[in-house]
Amino acid sequence: MPAARVRELAHAYATAPRAMICWTLGITEHHNGVDNVLALVSLALLTGHVGRYGSGLNPLRGQNNVQGGGDMGALPDRLPGFQHVEQDALRAPFDAAWGVAVPPKRGKHLSAMFDAMEHRELTALYVIGENPVQSEADQAKAIRLLSGLEHLVVQDIFLTRTAQLADVVLPAAAAWAETEGTVTNSERRVQRVRKALEPPGEARDDLAIIFELARRLGADWGQPSAEAVWDELRRLSPVHAGMSYARLEAEGGLQWPCYDETHPGELFLHSRLWEDPVPGNRAPFVPVDHDPPVDRLDADFPIRLTTGRRLDSYNTGVQSGRYRSPLRRGESLDLSPEDVASYRLTEGERVRVVSHRGAVETPVRTDPSLRPGLTFMTLHFQDDVATNLLTIDATDPKSGTAEFKATAIRIERLPAGTAVAADAAIAADAADAADVMEP
Repeated sequence: MPAARVRELAHAYATAPRAMICWTLGITEHHNGVDNVLALVSLALLTGHVGRYGSGLNPLRGQNNVQGGGDMGALPDRLPGFQHVEQDALRAPFDAAWGVAVPPKRGKHLSAMFDAMEHRELTALYVIGENPVQSEADQAKAIRLLSGLEHLVVQDIFLTRTAQLADVVLPAAAAWAETEGTVTNSERRVQRVRKALEPPGEARDDLAIIFELARRLGADWGQPSAEAVWDELRRLSPVHAGMSYARLEAEGGLQWPCYDETHPGELFLHSRLWEDPVPGNRAPFVPVDHDPPVDRLDADFPIRLTTGRRLDSYNTGVQSGRYRSPLRRGESLDLSPEDVASYRLTEGERVRVVSHRGAVETPVRTDPSLRPGLTFMTLHFQDDVATNLLTIDATDPKSGTAEFKATAIRIERLPAGTAVAADAAIAADAADAADVMEP
């Protein structure tokens, strides 16, 4: 990136009346992803683009309730409402409400769980709505460790590759159409989800499964009710206290924090930073150091591979791969026109993509939006092209997120005839899949 362009952007951002920084996993899926976010936070603080309408920092989510998962405490160090589990005063109401002592120490994030499996410190796993066999950065390692567990339970709406390794599979309902509940989007807006269909076959609502499991383990929680669980959350999470089902229905959703039944919900956060004097603690600047990717480019692996998503597909394709889309095409290695020319490749030609960890074969596709030296692949078609055989599981020590965005690779041309046979096999597979998906 030319220095002049960086300077131009910096001045435009700093002097804009309102400005927002939005990012996705391109910032966070690095071995220093937390530092990348802290750098953006410091930039926003420095320029005053926080705590005001139309300005701020917004990590965009890849699916519709990622924010809600964090809100509900699906983080290793947080209780619902982002209350820190290691603070006694915040933990006490949960101890009282649940009738048990909540463990006072933070748990493990996903990467730490796999480390614990490696050292035999974690021997049983209960997976809900996750497909780590195909979403972890090192597929071979993930399969080895999951296969070595003493007991694996998977609760999901499809028989994923992870579920195929499980000792017990609990078929779940599709949350968006077959259950009652709430969903939270990227602007913190909580909205109602309403049941439209009965789950098929033996599938059950996640809530019903967990209630029944608790009953069999000796804890009778009564009849599962999404609204009753939500009301319990409201009693324990101050930022959700004012969000009754009735208000969510009447107002089409509310943004947290919403402290009581008369509170309208906050349109934006951190307005207190503009008060004089500032109440509470000021927002800190956190200096960070530049640290390039772990997988360094060299003569043997001279090209950078980054991974991501396409508009029509979710991460490993478990949900989105089962319906047709006019936007969908199979996996490819996307290259700049300059790299296609320098490697003397042709559009659609199959090549071998090799990293320090493995190799896959995939067609070439020209993408003019890519700069020379940068290539792109997805994880959407893992049954055909297992991209995470290439990626590196170097992880951020703070978040545990793997460096999916920076793999060193090389491109190898295949012998004549290989591509034709491979293309025929893939075409046959695609035809079979189309037949299965016909209504």
